[in-house]
Amino acid sequence: MRILITGASGFIGSNLVPYLTNDIKDVTFVYLVRTSKGYKQEVTWQQLENSDLFDIDAVIHLAGLAHDTRNTLNEDAYFEVNYELTKKLYNWYMKSNATKFIYVSSVKAAADSISTILTEEVKPEPKTAYGRSKLKAEDYIQQLSLGKTNKSYYILRPCMVHGPGNKGNLNLFYKFVDKGLPYPLGAFDNSRSFLSVENFCYITSNILSSNISSGVYNLADDEPSSTQELFYTIAAAIGKKAKVWSPSKAIVNALAKVGDKFKLPVNTERLEKLTENYVVSNEKIKKELGIASLPVSTKEGITKTILSFNEHAAK
Repeated sequence: MRILITGASGFIGSNLVPYLTNDIKDVTFVYLVRTSKGYKQEVTWQQLENSDLFDIDAVIHLAGLAHDTRNTLNEDAYFEVNYELTKKLYNWYMKSNATKFIYVSSVKAAADSISTILTEEVKPEPKTAYGRSKLKAEDYIQQLSLGKTNKSYYILRPCMVHGPGNKGNLNLFYKFVDKGLPYPLGAFDNSRSFLSVENFCYITSNILSSNISSGVYNLADDEPSSTQELFYTIAAAIGKKAKVWSPSKAIVNALAKVGDKFKLPVNTERLEKLTENYVVSNEKIKKELGIASLPVSTKEGITKTILSFNEHAAK
């Protein structure tokens, strides 16, 4: 199998490439990059249209502009990267010999907040430029694919992905626990879904090696967790005692607003992400793949992620 991949040097890509190399027999990669990175087989976006790449079997599109919690990016930047580049690549795919296209979108293309469990049937209503740019790319893929029975597409909507190399909120939590700092959000009780990068890789590998229906698929671990439970799991992973404080929600919200004003790491948007309820159903993808559960539990995945931080810090 010969795969054209974007975003291979990113967090998910750096985990996915070695996983697929070990899991799929005789797999090779052609790396689509902005500028040369010295890969044995690579092509730049500028060279794409004129490249002789018609022996590609599948495309994995990971590259994109991530959600900026500090709100320093303008709206046009999201659409230029998340929509226009996806459009360009999908146009190329439709003319190529490749038969599978995996586009990594986000649950935020469906909803920024939810009051129930998020399924693929929910009508998308993203509020942010990030979510709207992802949804526009999804719509383009689906519209261009109408009536094309020889071309499959898989729009994957992962929730928060974690694993070795992750630099998101889990890294921030790890530093809190490692330094003996208390978790200050004990007053908040929530339930949210996470996704181990290992589970992401497992699903992607299965999509490449099976014939499932084209469509949109939510990706999440089998069971959700609360942010407070997450804190205890991190502490247990590194042998520290978890400290939990419970100042009133009003005080915490006021401090987050100060973070908005002075562009601090903790602001109202990040607070919402840490304390919101956001449970994602993965039943559709499991049913399509014919599996009862994913290989890595939430607790096991979080523990592996934290241990990778600990190993990095020890070097």
